[in-house]
Amino acid sequence: MSEYSDKKCVPCEGGFPALTLAQAQDLMEHAPGWSLNEAGTEIHRDYAFPDFATALSFVNEVGALAEEEGHHPDITLSWGKVGITLTTHSIGGLSENDIILAAKIGLLQP
Repeated sequence: MSEYSDKKCVPCEGGFPALTLAQAQDLMEHAPGWSLNEAGTEIHRDYAFPDFATALSFVNEVGALAEEEGHHPDITLSWGKVGITLTTHSIGGLSENDIILAAKIGLLQP
């Protein structure tokens, strides 16, 4: 378990810089299973499920967690698949909140 899964997302309305590519790469160890895009502005993870209902249930768990943390991912849902993308829109890139939420999502049982 990453210490990032024990942290809490903080409200973000901008006013500080996004993580640099090097900083994002360094923090990826706290988000196992997630992929960093080439620009270092977002992270993504795909999940596979045996059916639509199970995938939807997982999306609902992620949604509840996102509400609790006050940090909301972009989620795609289709039959047996869920894709989750994290970025901090207000700063145009990644923040520590994205790593925290990724670590917490990683603890959910898909």
